[in-house]
Amino acid sequence: MSDSAIEQEIQDKGLTAPRITPGDIERSIRSEFYFTAGQGVLGESAMGTQPAGNADSLNRLTFCVLVLANGFTVTGESACVSKANFDAAIGKKVARTNALAKIWPLMGYALMQSLADQAAQ
Repeated sequence: MSDSAIEQEIQDKGLTAPRITPGDIERSIRSEFYFTAGQGVLGESAMGTQPAGNADSLNRLTFCVLVLANGFTVTGESACVSKANFDAAIGKKVARTNALAKIWPLMGYALMQSLADQAAQ
């Protein structure tokens, strides 16, 4: 079930207690960056060993870096096994989805802490 389908079900059931929504997640993102491991190795990195520094598989490992509004970063990855199946757009979508999944627990914790702080007052 997609996030949008789950969100619709929550709204349909009238669940109104404090929670994190997909919109909250999206609004928490200040900027996003995408690159393959191959691009990273060739770009700024002096690290790596031969032959790993030239491994073709690095060109099918896509990273998404999301910078959140408070400056914290989360990453997502997507690795494609077959060169014939690699599609950069799909790799970016999968990497972003994996990065978004890491934001949910962070924002859930922050909301729970805020609610606990309010209850303690």
